[in-house]
Amino acid sequence: MRPNSAYGEIERRFRRINALEEASAVLQWDQQTTMPAGGAEGRAEQLATLKVLAHEMIVNPALADLIPAARGEDGLDIWQQANLREVERIWRHSTALPGDLVERMSRACSACEMAWRRARPAGDFAAVRPQLQTVLDLTREAAAAKAAALGLTPYDALLDQYEPGGRAAAIDALFGDLARFLPGFIGRVIEHQKAGPPMLPLAGPFPEARQRALGLELMTAAGFDFERGRLDTSLHPFTGGTPDDVRITTRYREDDFMPALMGVMHETGHALYELGLPRDWRQQPVGKARGMIIHESQSLLIEMQACRSKAFLNYAAPLLRRTFDGAGPAWEADNLYRHYTHVERGLIRVDADEATYPAHVILRYRLERALIAGDLTLADLPGAWNDGMRELVGTVPASDRQGCLQDLHWYDGAFGYFPTYTMGAIAAAQLFDAAAQADGDVLPGIGRGDFRPLLTWLRKHVHRHGSLVSTDELLRAATGRPLDVATYKRHLETRYLS
Repeated sequence: MRPNSAYGEIERRFRRINALEEASAVLQWDQQTTMPAGGAEGRAEQLATLKVLAHEMIVNPALADLIPAARGEDGLDIWQQANLREVERIWRHSTALPGDLVERMSRACSACEMAWRRARPAGDFAAVRPQLQTVLDLTREAAAAKAAALGLTPYDALLDQYEPGGRAAAIDALFGDLARFLPGFIGRVIEHQKAGPPMLPLAGPFPEARQRALGLELMTAAGFDFERGRLDTSLHPFTGGTPDDVRITTRYREDDFMPALMGVMHETGHALYELGLPRDWRQQPVGKARGMIIHESQSLLIEMQACRSKAFLNYAAPLLRRTFDGAGPAWEADNLYRHYTHVERGLIRVDADEATYPAHVILRYRLERALIAGDLTLADLPGAWNDGMRELVGTVPASDRQGCLQDLHWYDGAFGYFPTYTMGAIAAAQLFDAAAQADGDVLPGIGRGDFRPLLTWLRKHVHRHGSLVSTDELLRAATGRPLDVATYKRHLETRYLS
């Protein structure tokens, strides 16, 4: 840090802003996991206050003067220059919104999330629709303000919050390719499965305590640091907390252990990224995750590329037999691999197989763009959801619980987030392919339960860079090319049709 400079003052301010944001993240994690329902109103007040304080510090007129002054200073190294770039991006986003809108959005999202918790089990979309309408109206207001300030479309302004530089035009091209590819591919895979050996059932029940113990064991194998993190239970799996206190959650079903276990490994991928971010820039914007495409690539790389591979199932099969007292052909690695790569036209995104998952995301992307543009009303959302599921996945939910109520994102105000899941899956295929080519011990290591070769490569080529470079620059340096759907499609065809 340059202590007597404009840049040094910017770093000091962002250390304080970071502390407020991390306090907010921990409170929000508690709200979504262990907090009693009666604490919702008080927690909403706490979160709103912290968010407004952080917002006020960013939009303080003094920062507007410090940024150009710092830009004119000599001797900034590449990390400081990148940090200043990220500070300016955050400042531009924040100054587009008045403080009262930030506060109203925080309160509305907290109220809507609590209403969603009640409405989802009952499949009662009508019960939460008024709160969601408030969130949507405020999101449109924020999107319009940011669009005007940033020179973007409203949807691109929302997307840019989660993926800096992300644009709908690029997503449309990639998703258009996938939308043409997936329906036929899914059909071919299902027919291919029918011609293969039958998938032998795995007899339960699978007690939650045993599932949790197995999850902890596999998190350790993957490299999770329990001195700086923990595993909990929630209605919806997610990763929260801070890079020094990473908290992940999953949810359990005692009739099927696979969703929880893969959920744990998915969130572990997110956590490993957070734990591997550059320590020297821990409290500055450049030390944060690059964006949600890279963040999702890390979770999907661990879950889909590594933990659904034949190598991993060879390692995991004895652990699964021991944990659940399994015996016989059903518990052999080949049959477990058939379970973990089984493709079906399911209704729930977080439980979806690798082949159908991107179709779920493309649907949500289309719907949220239409909602933000005003081309789709909330009253028509359930019907539009069902139509899209029929077209893209080939099945229709029986209730809104399995449809437009299943994900937390919109009810928590996260419009513009969904496309990063599949963009992340595309990036994950590229990164894993590059890692395996660079180090021949990556897959054999996973087959021994040793994730160190993979994690070492990720630390070097992804994690330690934080937000130093753009997503495309990071991918070019690590894989030799920008985001490319061809590697992803080749991976799918190799795994599911060969």
